[in-house]
Amino acid sequence: MLSTMQDVPLLISRILAHGSTIHGTSQVITWTGEGEPQRRSFAEIGARAAQLAHALREDLGVRDDHRVATLAWNNAEHVEAYFAIPSMGAVLHTLNLRLPAEQLAWIVNHAADRVVIVNGSLLPLLAPLLPHLKSVEHIVVTGPGDRSALDGAGVPVHEYEELIAGKPDTYDWPELDERTAAAMCYTSGTTGDPKGVVYSHRSIYLHSMQVNMAESMGLTDQDTSLVVVPQFHVNAWGLPHATFMTGVNMLMPDRFLQPAPLAEMIAAERPTHAAAVPTIWQGLLAELTARPRDVSSLTQVTIGGSACPPSLMRAFDALGMRVCHAWGMTETSPLGTVARPPAHAIGTDEEFAYRVTQGRFPAGVEARLTGPGGERLPWDGESAGELEVRGAWIAGAYYNGPDTESLRPADKFSEDGWLKTGDVGTISPDGYLTLTDRAKDVIKSGGEWISSVELENALMSHPEVAEAAVVAVPDDKWGERPLATVVLREGSTADFASLRAFLADEGKIAKWQLPERWTIIESVPKTSVGKFDKKVLRRQYAAGDLDVTRL
Repeated sequence: MLSTMQDVPLLISRILAHGSTIHGTSQVITWTGEGEPQRRSFAEIGARAAQLAHALREDLGVRDDHRVATLAWNNAEHVEAYFAIPSMGAVLHTLNLRLPAEQLAWIVNHAADRVVIVNGSLLPLLAPLLPHLKSVEHIVVTGPGDRSALDGAGVPVHEYEELIAGKPDTYDWPELDERTAAAMCYTSGTTGDPKGVVYSHRSIYLHSMQVNMAESMGLTDQDTSLVVVPQFHVNAWGLPHATFMTGVNMLMPDRFLQPAPLAEMIAAERPTHAAAVPTIWQGLLAELTARPRDVSSLTQVTIGGSACPPSLMRAFDALGMRVCHAWGMTETSPLGTVARPPAHAIGTDEEFAYRVTQGRFPAGVEARLTGPGGERLPWDGESAGELEVRGAWIAGAYYNGPDTESLRPADKFSEDGWLKTGDVGTISPDGYLTLTDRAKDVIKSGGEWISSVELENALMSHPEVAEAAVVAVPDDKWGERPLATVVLREGSTADFASLRAFLADEGKIAKWQLPERWTIIESVPKTSVGKFDKKVLRRQYAAGDLDVTRL
């Protein structure tokens, strides 16, 4: 028996139409660094997205299934591309501007991008790559920047504003199959070549609805969200699409991502919500401690990308900013869990314990834990295994180039189609995930596991420690032991013995897990999306580049 419901495709063009009409007065505010920010209403974004689609189709020859890349900061023009490209039937491909040049070139060629829309300030990054980009036929430049970097580019170069000028401000968006590709994003390639994840219109639409749920970010048209998480990082965690569903104003930082301008944005534009990785918030906390601002408007902070140290969470609580932990990956669109405590824990001693987990799985994400032998582990809050997930916005394969459909590596997808996340953790009986490590980072010592994340969080709760990363290093007796790499705050007098004693104090860390090897570093190496890059530390240790003290 069939239902009597209408079958209306879940398309990004419908999100755009809704946002630019029902929430037409909401704004995308782009920070300029000087003078007034640029302000553009959702209605204007919708009109300019239509103009961009006409220009791409009529002037640059973009057709269905063609990939259009963006190499851009978070700003209004990038939002216009977010909607125009997939709505017209092409595929948005956001390029990670922090990747090494050779990886960027590999990704553009692998995706077969036809057009690159680039911010003027990033031309020095793009220009040297052009001779190596086999498929690129047009460059479109937005915003200020020295165009001379593109002299002799070898492909036509267009000015964004000139390209869209005079084009109709409406577009007859096609009625696409909701399962067709809308956008693609590549993993950061920390091991092997980056892998392409291709999102469908359907997956983005459903993910956007989940972002807006009260148990997730729960934002309304009364909110302004400071979108620090880059638009090249998993669609800015879905915020551009989700905000057009609900009319949330977006405050976009453009290239001004340092702690001081972020603090100025918050004081001037009074956002109520912000989203970024922990390293951004650590820098902002130091800035606000040194030079206080009025940041009282910012009452909700979403932190993801890597585990948030509990000490950082408490510090922001003291400033009136409530941190909400979330977990996800490029392969999960990225929303996988959000740490909203259950009703029975609110106002009790249990509340903070729930908040420091990675959070609870929403209805759209199924999860299971798998042991080293492939066995299914219980949700008892104690049994640790690799997290596997599946759902409507979870990847089931990787893109394998223009001539093939997909790739499902055995090490990333189970035989029955679940995504193997590579994260190790536990799940409580009520569905809260606690990650103890990445599978590749867990320390296997004498047949037992030591969580590098637990050691790092404990170290970063020390008042004289700014950052800390812990990695496994070879040990003749135990197989592996932890190496603690520590960034001390300016003026610190802490030594390794006192830090080790701090970890042992009141049973923070079991005695057998305490590191014997210690080193001071200037800063923890980061990946292109701000996560600790532990492979660099392991490589430095193996090469003898670290000054290690053994206690």
